[in-house]
Amino acid sequence: MAISLLGNGNKNITSGNSVDNVSIVDGKQIIKIRAKGGYQPRGSLAKAGLPTIIEFDSKGTFDCSSFIRIPSMNISRSLSSSGITDVDLGIPSTGKLQGSCGMGMYPFEINFE
Repeated sequence: MAISLLGNGNKNITSGNSVDNVSIVDGKQIIKIRAKGGYQPRGSLAKAGLPTIIEFDSKGTFDCSSFIRIPSMNISRSLSSSGITDVDLGIPSTGKLQGSCGMGMYPFEINFE
């Protein structure tokens, strides 16, 4: 069973951030991001201190968004051209996690509160 973490009434959400793509399933926080011509949503708001996985969903993705980089965690990974690729973030602490495509053209970020 998946449950929503935060409601849309959260005052800390800035333009471009999404909470609809974050859920908790079997004790793990799942952040769903679509990868094709960039990342949607570009910003996500999640809870710090929980085991967290990003699910990158690609459907016919052949541009540079098919490769992700998260420099602060030393993560560089090719995504499947179609399908789900999980990236385990461990248990993030409070702060902003920034990532991008392999060329740095398409950024995304996750704010952990």
